Amino acid sequence: QVHLAESGGGSVQAGGSLRLSCVASGYTYRGGCMGWFRQAPGREREGVAFFCAGGASVNYADSVTGRFTISLDNARTTVYLRMNSLNTEDTAMYYCAAGSRGGSWRDPERYNYWGQGTQVTVSS
Repeated sequence: QVHLAESGGGSVQAGGSLRLSCVASGYTYRGGCMGWFRQAPGREREGVAFFCAGGASVNYADSVTGRFTISLDNARTTVYLRMNSLNTEDTAMYYCAAGSRGGSWRDPERYNYWGQGTQVTVSS
């Protein structure tokens, strides 16, 4: 049984940094995509950063490019999201997701597995 567990969220001031972790049990990332979505109240779930094609490609939302960095441990069971220069627009619940269905990495429907989420709150 696959389980994704996120951690590392919290409250920070604008300009601060956080590092999120997603530990997978029963799953090793080898293909498809694995990474991070976020969802703010009243907004759609948004793809933030993903490895795809087994790690051969890395994809970022335009809004986080240059500020966020996704990385993967050598065992391919933990994915991280380093978030720098946080602003209030980054406030959201952040979810780890993994899956091998076809479609855009931005499409939540392509993911088989989801974590419960970790809250990130950025204050001005």
